[in-house]
Amino acid sequence: MSERAILRFEDVSLWFDQETPALDQVSFSMEPGESVIIYGAAGSGKTTLLKTALGLLKPDSGRIYVFEEDVTEFAEARWFELRARMGMLFQEGGLFDSMTIAENVAYPLTNAPAYRGARHDGDGEVEQKVRDILRFVDLEQTLDKFPSELSGGMRRRVGIARAIVTEPPLVLYDSPTAGLDPITAYTIISLILKERDMNNASSLLVTHRFQDGHLVAKFRYNPSSGQIEAAPQNGDRPASTKFLVMNEGRLVFEGSLAELTAAEDPYVKKFAK
Repeated sequence: MSERAILRFEDVSLWFDQETPALDQVSFSMEPGESVIIYGAAGSGKTTLLKTALGLLKPDSGRIYVFEEDVTEFAEARWFELRARMGMLFQEGGLFDSMTIAENVAYPLTNAPAYRGARHDGDGEVEQKVRDILRFVDLEQTLDKFPSELSGGMRRRVGIARAIVTEPPLVLYDSPTAGLDPITAYTIISLILKERDMNNASSLLVTHRFQDGHLVAKFRYNPSSGQIEAAPQNGDRPASTKFLVMNEGRLVFEGSLAELTAAEDPYVKKFAK
């Protein structure tokens, strides 16, 4: 595994009970700027892997490295500053219902303990950052609205804005297109590609949809048109994309899109179409 990996798991196992491991000796790594797509059935360990990478769950064995630092034994206090460099889009967006959209997006910059001391922006600077990032996701007009006033797709876009407002080099997306219609899902993936290609962010994306991974691997964001487009076979292509498939806590496949679509394993093949 690479020594310059932005995220690395080495034989990580985690048990919630004595019967079945939630993670079973999982090993993989991510390079700076790389995208990693994680497929798997419900309960296969995908979200558990994300929570473990964020330090929300502590493994029973194995080692975890984030930004080349061994974080396996970190106490919660030591995760505060580290999480300032990691964005997270939770399932369904994870917004605070009692806060306006502006307050939700500003939360990592002003209120979350994880960012206190890491940011020293004045109120005007925070407000401008919030406006800029909402403009990035085409929702600047929603500043004073509440999450209940937005559609599901718009809430997901606000969640992306909140995840990337601190300009993190690593962003984790938990089922960003789940429950969305195909057009809205396409919009969400387009925003993820925009963040990746404009800011060279590493993306760890959990999904059930083959289409999501295909777009990440084969398309890029064009700032001139403001749209995503098929990446050329030669020349300026997006950063590499790696595919993982989880099954009952185990990593049963790791490879490229071509290797995924050529896989013969019946379980892996379910996610290659």
